[in-house]
Parts: sequence; C-alpha cells; structure tokens
Amino acid sequence: MRVTRLEFSGLRCFGQGALAPGPGLNLLIGPNGSGKSSVLEALHLMAYGRSFRGRVRDGLVRQGDAALEVFVEWEEASGRLRRAGLRHNGQSWEGRLDGGPLGQLGDLCAALAVVTFEPGSHALVMGAAEARRRFMDWGLFHVEPDFLGLWRRYARALKQRNSLLKTRHRDGELDAWEAELAATGTALTGYRENYLAQLQPWLAEATAALLPEAGTTELQFLPGWRREEVSLADAMLLARARDLATGFTSVGPHRADWRVDQARIPGREALSRGQAKLTALAALLAQASHQAAVRGDWPVMALDDLASELDRPHQQRVLERLRDDGAQVLVSGTEAPAGLAALGVSVSVFHVEPGQLRAEAAASPST
Repeated sequence: MRVTRLEFSGLRCFGQGALAPGPGLNLLIGPNGSGKSSVLEALHLMAYGRSFRGRVRDGLVRQGDAALEVFVEWEEASGRLRRAGLRHNGQSWEGRLDGGPLGQLGDLCAALAVVTFEPGSHALVMGAAEARRRFMDWGLFHVEPDFLGLWRRYARALKQRNSLLKTRHRDGELDAWEAELAATGTALTGYRENYLAQLQPWLAEATAALLPEAGTTELQFLPGWRREEVSLADAMLLARARDLATGFTSVGPHRADWRVDQARIPGREALSRGQAKLTALAALLAQASHQAAVRGDWPVMALDDLASELDRPHQQRVLERLRDDGAQVLVSGTEAPAGLAALGVSVSVFHVEPGQLRAEAAASPST
C-alpha cells in the first residue's frame, strides 16, 4: 500500500498543505513545533477516524477555521487507485470514499491501512485496555472481511442492553438483546483469540530483534469474562442484577484485553519506559508483517519523532527491516535519522516550517 497524495487544510497550524510521498522512505524534517506531527496526524485520522493525540475537537482544527479537511489518494498492491476525503468540525463529519458518500468512518478505516508509532505508543503496553482492544480490532478490520459487520452488531446490541439497564427494564427485552450479545460476542472473541495466535510468531521475531534481553515473548488473551467457567450468555445472566444496579454491562468482549508475557521481565510493571516503547513497536511491526503476509500488501508506516523515541542502533534496525520489506515509510524528526546513509536507498525529503510544507527532489542519503 502506498500513499500517492495527501492534502489537508485547517489542520492545527496549517492553512493548507500537500505532499506526494515517494514509494520508500520519506522524511518530514523541521524544528520543534513546526507541524511535522500534524502531517502524520492527518494521515492517521484517515486510517483510524481519530488523532493519535486525542479527540478531533481538542485542538486539531485550526483556531478560527470552521473545520479541517483531509484528502488522501493511495495505491493498493493490486494497482487499484483509491481516494477518500473527510471534513470534520470537531463535532460532526462528512466524507467520501472512491467517489461515493461515506456512511461509516469504519469503512474508511478498513480501506486505508496505516501503522503509527508515536511518543504515546508505549500506552499500548502500559496504558488502559481500550488501546489494546483497538489494536486487535484494527488488525482484524484489515484481514477478516466479516469482522466489521460483526463488530457493529455487537456494538449495537451492547448499546441497547445498556439503555435497557439504565431504565431498569427486565426479563423479556433484556433476554432478546442478551441473546444477540452472546451470539455476536462469542464470535467476536473467537476472531480476536485467533488473531493474537496468528500474531504470536511475528511478535516473537520482532521482539527478539528489538528487545532480545526480554527473552521469550508470548501474547496472553483475556476475553472479558471468565470464559473457562461459564459461557457469555450465562455470564451476562449471572451479572444481570449487578448490571441493573450500575446501568452498564460489566462482562463481555467490550472488556477484553491482552498482555505480553516476557520470560526475563516479570510483568509489565517491571518494564522501563524504553522497554515499553520497544515492546509496543515490536507489536506494531508484528501487526504490519502479519497483514502483509495475509493480504500481500504492507500498510503505510508512520513513525513520528523516531529519533527521540529510539536510540541510534534501534532506529537503524527498524528502518533496515522496513526497507527490506518494501514498505512505504514516513518518518518525522528535527533531523534525518542516524545511519540513514548506510541504508543505501533514495529518500524523499519534506521540510516543515510553521504552517508550511515544501518538498526536495528525491536524493540519495549519501549526497
């Protein structure tokens, strides 16, 4: 997968901006605060429906502008050229995909695959479970055609059950929605468990390369209820009285999680911040590798402020791996990553100044 054009307006410090990334390594170079991360945010927004720095309404729209607008054009491995546009005012959005109206942001997220590593990525390992659920579901959106519809059915049933719990409805109506939750939730859980099992060898390989001191690495899936003891239908029935008292559903896939167990590091609490970043990066690289193996199409890799997140040897290992895999990579930083000349590849360079973006001609890093 390769982005051929990215345009945006009303985005943080930018009135307007555009770039045409090259097929391999692309550098966004500029001083701190110039807007480098905002360029990657625009791409991330199109692939995830949100910014990696929070909600759209929390400062993503440039002050004084009514809305931000993003357009992206990309080419799939098959050669198919696709286009999407999104307008977001912080409260509501409208969009188009391949010339037609976009009914659900999830349709865009399932079409455009971007894996982002940024300063907050360590939260994938150290933060709340929501980030890890998004990780699983994003991966499944791109490798399981039936997953998105199933996920929507579960989300709808969960919303209906929670609404009934808040109004203290009982028995018949709850029974109907619990049956739908049990059916979709059990299937959803099966997809997630199988996905993590498929990801395991890719994660072991990536962790061995980036964090060999961690030893053997394994993914442990946590389904969101005591599945070894009861079915999801029985778990909801047992929790009904408690759920009626609190007004929300306390068991099920919406509370699922996973963890990384590393043989030489006793639990995630023992990870240093640097180790957490490397573990998160290994998980993201594993996810990208798995997608490439299943679909024959590498996602676009967006690496924000790479030099501040990783030391020089790790920067070089990551870029060498992505070079060998043929991925399109966008890297932001105040300067070019260390060891770039040793990669022996052409690089597209974009200079970012406050509110401005300009391109250099593609050149060898040794020049």
